[in-house]
Amino acid sequence: MSDTPTFSAPIGTRDVLPPESAQWEGLVALFATLAHRYGFSLILSPMFEDVGVFHRGIGEESEVASKEMYVFEDRAGRRLALRPEGTASVVRAFVQHHPLSPFKAWYVTPAFRYERPQAGRYRQHHQVGVEALGTDDPALDVEVISLAARFYAALGLRRVRLLINSMGHDECRGDYVRLLVEHLRAHQSELCDEHREVWEKNPLRLLDCKKDACVAVTSRGPMLIDHVCEACRSHFETVRGGLESIGIASEIAPRLVRGFDYYTRTTFEFISDALGTAQNAVGGGGRYDKLAEQLGGDPTSGIGFGSGIERLLLARVAEEVAETILERGLDVFVVDTTGHDRATGVVDELRGAGFAVERAYDQRSMKAQMKVADRSGARLALLIGAREEQSATVTVRDLRTSGVEQDSVSLESLIADLGRRLGK
Repeated sequence: MSDTPTFSAPIGTRDVLPPESAQWEGLVALFATLAHRYGFSLILSPMFEDVGVFHRGIGEESEVASKEMYVFEDRAGRRLALRPEGTASVVRAFVQHHPLSPFKAWYVTPAFRYERPQAGRYRQHHQVGVEALGTDDPALDVEVISLAARFYAALGLRRVRLLINSMGHDECRGDYVRLLVEHLRAHQSELCDEHREVWEKNPLRLLDCKKDACVAVTSRGPMLIDHVCEACRSHFETVRGGLESIGIASEIAPRLVRGFDYYTRTTFEFISDALGTAQNAVGGGGRYDKLAEQLGGDPTSGIGFGSGIERLLLARVAEEVAETILERGLDVFVVDTTGHDRATGVVDELRGAGFAVERAYDQRSMKAQMKVADRSGARLALLIGAREEQSATVTVRDLRTSGVEQDSVSLESLIADLGRRLGK
């Protein structure tokens, strides 16, 4: 054994290898297809930004910004941060490049937070999401939420519920915050250890605390939805009515404020009853009608949502969803015992026809190659031996039936035959 030290993935991160990575690939492809149907185009932005992008966006005093962001200084002395979430970078790009409105973009990205690793939560996690900027029309809220709901249904998730609330806007939140402060001050001693002494920095954020002590206090306090202005209430009711009209049920969650300072009006979260209660959100988002302005742009309304890939796959496991929903594995594995160019030609022709094909190497025995074929996840094995080479045929074996079913197929009709078997 070598004395050279080995390395492992850093704490809170993980490698995703085949065959698990096929589930990731399928999930992202599914999301991209749905986003395209809704008029969203892919955006790519840097994984790190000026730290001010996140301080202004999610709030410098927020738990993410103050405790969890990876912040560093480059060689020129610029303070940069690895992206902790997806929205702020998209809005920064919108402000910088002035695209036509409404601007509708989807993304897939890693995000970084220094937090305690646990099931479905990592220091590097991965998100898919959409952002739409340029209008405050409630129809856009409905569209974004509809995309999320359709995505979860397409993933096979059936135990997912939509929670929704309105945070109003800065002008109409003032009276509510004053009432909330009075209530929290009267019950300060009952708050959780983390918030007992610091809650006054941002009272609204206390509504997002999931600890029993804070939940008990805030659930007895004033509700934000009861204090928003008429314009915000009308917007909220229009959104809920629009969702109902397309068959999407929603539950009002008066404590739902999400964790970032940029949210206004509509906030929503999809939770999975299959994941218990502590970490049960599979996605969420809301409006951020002030964020573009906070990042130096013109006043521009926006709304979006994001979902953690790790959490979504965990929910699928919890619901025992069949992996085949996301399957993007091999179609064919070619087993060749001749060592000649016939197999190379077959592999190349099938790939050119659109099939996913793999083969064994190093001139292994038939038995050894079949073991590799069985482990590959391919649906079919194509056997090429001396007999097949002489007769210009291949033997097609169905690996889903433990190799019991097999047929001899001519090379001339092979592509059509495989297309029929594989539904292509």
